[in-house]
Amino acid sequence: MNEGEVQAKRRQNEEEATERRARILGLAYLDTREFEQTLPLVVNVLEKEQMHRDFMIPLQGGDETKPYQFMVTSQTPRSVIERMMADYEAKGLRAQFFLVSNSAYQVFMLRHDPPMEVHYDDIEIAGEGDSETIQQVSQTLDQVSTDRVFDYLLDQADKLGSSDIHIENMRDVIRIRMRVDGILHPVAEISRDKYRIFFGELSSRANISTASNKPQSGHMQMDIHRDGASHVLNIRVEVVPTMYGLDAVLRLFNFDESLLNLDLLGITQEERENIEEIISHPRGLVLMVGPTGSGKSTTLYSILNALNTSERKIITLEDPIEYGIPGISQIPIYTNDGGSFAEGLRSVLRLDPDVVMVGEIRDSDTAKTAIQASITGHLVLSSFHANSTAAAFSRMIDMIGVNPIFSTSVRLLIAQRLVRKLDENKEAYHPDESVARYIRKVLEGVQTDYDLNNITLWRERPSEESPFGFKGRTAIMEQMTVTEPIQRFIRGDVADINTNDIEKAARAEGMLTLEQKGVLAALRGDTTIDEIGRVI
Repeated sequence: MNEGEVQAKRRQNEEEATERRARILGLAYLDTREFEQTLPLVVNVLEKEQMHRDFMIPLQGGDETKPYQFMVTSQTPRSVIERMMADYEAKGLRAQFFLVSNSAYQVFMLRHDPPMEVHYDDIEIAGEGDSETIQQVSQTLDQVSTDRVFDYLLDQADKLGSSDIHIENMRDVIRIRMRVDGILHPVAEISRDKYRIFFGELSSRANISTASNKPQSGHMQMDIHRDGASHVLNIRVEVVPTMYGLDAVLRLFNFDESLLNLDLLGITQEERENIEEIISHPRGLVLMVGPTGSGKSTTLYSILNALNTSERKIITLEDPIEYGIPGISQIPIYTNDGGSFAEGLRSVLRLDPDVVMVGEIRDSDTAKTAIQASITGHLVLSSFHANSTAAAFSRMIDMIGVNPIFSTSVRLLIAQRLVRKLDENKEAYHPDESVARYIRKVLEGVQTDYDLNNITLWRERPSEESPFGFKGRTAIMEQMTVTEPIQRFIRGDVADINTNDIEKAARAEGMLTLEQKGVLAALRGDTTIDEIGRVI
């Protein structure tokens, strides 16, 4: 989806949530999207101060023949509404109140009380060796007022689709880099004076000490309003002292429940159907495998969203909670303060959940507890650090031990990587013989519709709209369904348990490896063969 479609989807979700909220509160719901920019404003009914304080906008002036009408939000105090209704009734007048979304309120409020407009240039990502763009962005950051520089940088990072912001102390300047589509790009260099202002704001919002000489973690949120829609940006902050000062990494989690959807992961229909078939069963363990930044959390949350119905009790244990999902009980586990996933899992199993998500299996205690939960009637989802599904399965056996009782507990392992996706401006080409030979070797024994004797690949073609030729990322997914031949390893039927033998057994059952899935994605034109080599 492009930016406009994403904002429209966010606004639609917000309006649907507001409509449900209106029914609960017993208020009439009003969708203002068709007229919020053109409806004449009603003035001299409420003071701007009250409109800000009570989250209320006048919709229609009234008299003895027609009621006064007001737009309110879920943040409007109920006592204010009741007091106003009583005041108007005492005067022989009527007042009506309509519940509108927060985005609608923001649009009307910006029309009633527009801020003093100061326009700054958008941040642009610099290419390799592009010092001119870096200098231009650095000048823009210097021009941004001190009270806005922090919000401006976060807003621009969100607009660019950045997953994290790196603020790094160098000898003479402070370097700012942003990771976009998995690649770190230099953005700007700022002075130490600007850095102190920025870091002061960061420490205040994320509860970070600027005087500490130890690594620190923090968390904050920011409301983003753009193009008539709004969403919450969750920001995880990590700070570490370095030779020249405190470096910070801000990891951005764009909380948008509508994007946590299996349809939007870029996986094939066959891959999706396999996930849906496994999670349709009431018990078993599903493991997401991959390094940090491979999209494990997004896939796990998308699976949770697919399972999130009123008939299921879903509990998650997370460190930290990255996305808040309505209808799911989410419990933070403070591992830095001595908490453990195993202890938390044993506690929540007494709450009679149908589905449990454990943020990460890090030790044998958590692994054994998760396995026990999966064989006693619970569907357990978790993540695991390993390079492949076979490696993860081998490590799980090391953790829990060989046991015939556990043989049916692990149902599915998914190894995942994120690769940059080519935009529509891509160009086709025929690779040289060495690359063609590599592709034929990787896909040996794999049934495919592609002519491997006349291979066509695709590569990026930069344009003004897409300077690097890529737009977004897509998931490459290796799925190991634990069938009977693979269960033999955990039952103890195989004397020598190693990753290569497990992978060989899984491939005999039809599994395609990450490398094979990546090469097929390159043949489809989803990404480049170089990108597959870089990531996988």
